Amino acid sequence: MLQSDQRKTKRFDLRLPIELVRMGAEPIATTTETRNVSSGGVLFISESQLPVGEPIEYFITLHAGKDSNNVRLHCVGTVIRLEARPRRTRKDKEMPFNVAATLERYEFIRNNR
Repeated sequence: MLQSDQRKTKRFDLRLPIELVRMGAEPIATTTETRNVSSGGVLFISESQLPVGEPIEYFITLHAGKDSNNVRLHCVGTVIRLEARPRRTRKDKEMPFNVAATLERYEFIRNNR
């Protein structure tokens, strides 16, 4: 019998730039990419093993289009899962972990670049 997905929110497979800026009280500066996003959280790839249960702060960049400024989501959440990724490609070897984090609070920030 197949087990159905019991998540409360729909996930969207999106490859968006994500910048990790803080883990708990420690500043970090890592840019990587999302794998999927929902209203309740995000899954992204990482070069580091991030501790499950730790608070995390991150920015997700939403591309607004050719003639518009990008919008960034400033997010705060908690790391809820860490798992090893299969190592088939060079990127898999550089970013060997999938990290799932909640999205507990967010703020839209217009990027004027």
